[in-house]
Amino acid sequence: MKVAAAGRTDSGVHATGQVVSFSTEKAFPFERLELALAALLPSDCSVRHAAIVPGGFSARFSARERTYVYVVLNRREPSALLDRYAYHVPAALALEPMREAAGALVGERDFRSFSSAASGEPTVRTVRRLSVEAAGELVRIEIAADGFLHRMVRTIVGTLVEYGLGRRGAAGIEPILAARDRTAAGHAAPAAGLYLAGVRYDGYDSFAEPPILRPAGGPRTSHLTENGGFP
Repeated sequence: MKVAAAGRTDSGVHATGQVVSFSTEKAFPFERLELALAALLPSDCSVRHAAIVPGGFSARFSARERTYVYVVLNRREPSALLDRYAYHVPAALALEPMREAAGALVGERDFRSFSSAASGEPTVRTVRRLSVEAAGELVRIEIAADGFLHRMVRTIVGTLVEYGLGRRGAAGIEPILAARDRTAAGHAAPAAGLYLAGVRYDGYDSFAEPPILRPAGGPRTSHLTENGGFP
């Protein structure tokens, strides 16, 4: 049985909207699959929904868009409880410079400066949404694109944080993109604050808001077709 996942994550990164597909010739009662998986999976992995999909579907290659959410804890004191789930930035962040820089990254761009991609690897991607919002003591950064490069999201976040701290600003984002050099961008934000939050397909969106944000931003869960799955 071959298993395909919609996205791979670095060690320490979380996923609330991961999608996994597999094919099997073994007969079993499908309606009991979620219950069976719940009994077998480790405590840090759970299944929200299972569906039968058309032949040829791949969680990875059939995806139309992936969405990541990054969480920054922006207050002077660290949090022992949130240490694994958010990036602690003790100095106050100015959100408007971060939003201005984020806007310059939306669209089709060459993101080589924002990734650790291997030499010769195609680095053009289309970012469709990139937002920076306050949620109490948290800063929520959401980025959606047709695809992502290795450490692209974490490097974008680290660079935006530098704008928020006033360490960048005068030259803007365009010289960083034009350099096509990883050293031109900012640091890579820690893995702990990053969540693969959703994957969109024709007729299905697996998006689920990270639990750390639900009290402030309210619940946001999957958008299914009328029959509860793929068309």
